[in-house]
Amino acid sequence: MRYAGLALAFVSSWCFAFSGPMAKYLITAGLAPIEAVWTRMAGAGLLLLAVLAVVRPQALRIPRSRLPFFGLYAVMAVAGVQSLYFVAITRLPVGVALLLEFMAPVMVVAWVRVVRKIRLARAAYVGAVVAVVGLGIVVEVWQGLRLDALGLLLGLVAGACCAGYFLMNDAFGDDVDPLGLIAWGMTGAAVVLIPFARPWNIPWDAFTTSATPSEAGLTLPVLAAYLWMVLIATVTAYILGVNAVRRLSAAVGATVASLEVIGGALVAWALLGETLGVFQIIGGLIVLSGALLAQTATAAPDPSPATTAGQPEAVQV
Repeated sequence: MRYAGLALAFVSSWCFAFSGPMAKYLITAGLAPIEAVWTRMAGAGLLLLAVLAVVRPQALRIPRSRLPFFGLYAVMAVAGVQSLYFVAITRLPVGVALLLEFMAPVMVVAWVRVVRKIRLARAAYVGAVVAVVGLGIVVEVWQGLRLDALGLLLGLVAGACCAGYFLMNDAFGDDVDPLGLIAWGMTGAAVVLIPFARPWNIPWDAFTTSATPSEAGLTLPVLAAYLWMVLIATVTAYILGVNAVRRLSAAVGATVASLEVIGGALVAWALLGETLGVFQIIGGLIVLSGALLAQTATAAPDPSPATTAGQPEAVQV
């Protein structure tokens, strides 16, 4: 179970890694970042709804008592992470905003320990911190830093929403089908983002063209990049990610997910011609070390006495 969860988390992070590079093709073709986010959520949500309605309609049934959970998941765990990050990068360097968003592993560990009163193995804490330090080196956080209070706040809230994504994936019970949660979450996120994305103004003819995001990059049909972003970087990534957290824990899953930054850098190198510097390589190795360290937490749980009575699996968050 543990190794299966780690494998799912690893593949999920690599699927997510394609989202940024593929989005660049859409943005180069003329879409605004928030428009690219909206087309991603709307396309993935509608696709999942259509497929599930035919092959697994029971997955789309939402218990009335779970409606608030589904609503919060759509607003915070999906729309919040995407939209707040894109607003943050208008006020902060991209590297700083990305680092703030991927503070999620530390936030998850803090929530699990302080709020849920669950004592994780020391590896979970150390691995989360090591991964964040590595991310800071990858994005070269010291370059071009300007302290914008609102931007920093937005970045931290994006990180909190990202932490909420992992915690909520770990919190629902057997009465919620993971596929239904993802389908309704994405569709709900697309609805929430309509006033900001204004889909009626999206240049839809851009999807009939080809784009080259950089001189050293590959030229791809925009529609092909979009379909890859929806099918691989969204639908597949979310499905694998949710199931990974269910097999591991929110703390470990969030830390392993930080590998997305490394995967994104490698995909950008392969497709966009963006080079990897010394700091990216060193930071990537540190992130990988933190993720590998965190996964050992699933092998040596140390639940506190307050949570063990009647809850033998409490350490799984």
